[in-house]
Amino acid sequence: MSVFVEKGSASASISDEQLRELVRSTVTKTGKKINRLLLLPPDHTRLNSRAGRITEIIYEEYSGSCQIDIMPALGTHNPMGNAELELMFGKKIPKDRFKVHDWRHDVIRLGTASSGFLRELSGGKLDYEVAIEANRILFDPYDLILSIGQVVPHEVVGMANYTKNLMVGVGGSDIINKSHFLGAVSNMERIMGRADSPVRRLFNYGADTFLADRPIVYMLTVMAKDAATGKMAMRGFFSGNSAEVFQKAAALSVETNLELLDAPLKKVIVYLDPEEFKSTWLGNKAVYRTRMAIADNGELIILAPGLKEFGEDKEIDRLIRKYGYKGTPATLKAVAENQELRNNLSAAAHLIHGSSEGRFSITYCPGPLVSEAEIRSVGFQYGNLAEIQKKYRTDSLKDGFNTVDGEEIFFISNPALGLWALKKAFME
Repeated sequence: MSVFVEKGSASASISDEQLRELVRSTVTKTGKKINRLLLLPPDHTRLNSRAGRITEIIYEEYSGSCQIDIMPALGTHNPMGNAELELMFGKKIPKDRFKVHDWRHDVIRLGTASSGFLRELSGGKLDYEVAIEANRILFDPYDLILSIGQVVPHEVVGMANYTKNLMVGVGGSDIINKSHFLGAVSNMERIMGRADSPVRRLFNYGADTFLADRPIVYMLTVMAKDAATGKMAMRGFFSGNSAEVFQKAAALSVETNLELLDAPLKKVIVYLDPEEFKSTWLGNKAVYRTRMAIADNGELIILAPGLKEFGEDKEIDRLIRKYGYKGTPATLKAVAENQELRNNLSAAAHLIHGSSEGRFSITYCPGPLVSEAEIRSVGFQYGNLAEIQKKYRTDSLKDGFNTVDGEEIFFISNPALGLWALKKAFME
């Protein structure tokens, strides 16, 4: 178990040519003769991860000498269409190389995490066992499995990727649902931006216990928007088959992707790129990535021109519409009283994540595919997108503090790229 490649710093910018060499070096250092290769990148909702480009490079370099299969780690997200595949992975890879992960039906049960372990992880708040499930493709005779993705602050596990890509990205409904609920009851503010968390320990247990004999190697990126160019820059690339790979990437992400503030923010404007954010399931990153920075009685305005649904999954969409974003007490009461919500604990967790707990207002400004009535029905305030964008012109705002007509606002062009928190609270 070792680190194969580590490169990066908070000021680094890894070029495409350098990335290709880092990929080659990783594959060489596995020491494996590869006839069959499986890639597990994220889907297009992680467009900024550069995992799509890494996947394309691997195909360019090795498809002539081995069979390459690609299973985007969808988790509960919708399968990717051809346009989304090309947006993420380019046009060179044949579409028949892509496999679809079905989180409800195409998994096998590997074992369980005991109720005692869950009691320990949750501080006594939960008392259920968790089925450790993963897509059956992981047990096909591949010589090498490359798990590819970005390490960035995450609301459920603390820092995205590493074992999460296996336990959720290509995992089954039980561990997806119950791990999300574990994160919700474990206090999101104590989890986000931290490499170690109750959920991380659950994922590591599942991968270390039941996938240890699989030829899995991680390729992890750390990304940030370059202040000078306004474009995404790869700050770090780390690869290998040990926890140290993740720890190194997470340390750089803390340095790169966290913005710690001295005082709470009174008004925050967040823009959701329509290519990336089409649901509140994803778009609520605008809520939970900023909630540790927004002042009591503050205001969060979310510009969501591509919004078309609430959940990425039809059943979860239905549950969000039925129960709404009404805060922790109301959600826990609904879980206790409704079997359908107990059967979909990831949805319940998401309802908690997407609420301000009544501490600040949340105004969603959708495009034409979601109505004012729909926005209000799930507990958000509604804003007219055209009117808000006329006042707050996103093409002229810079990330961070701006003054508009004498009013100070804080603008975030992509909430997926970081975490905003009060320095005093985060460092405690």
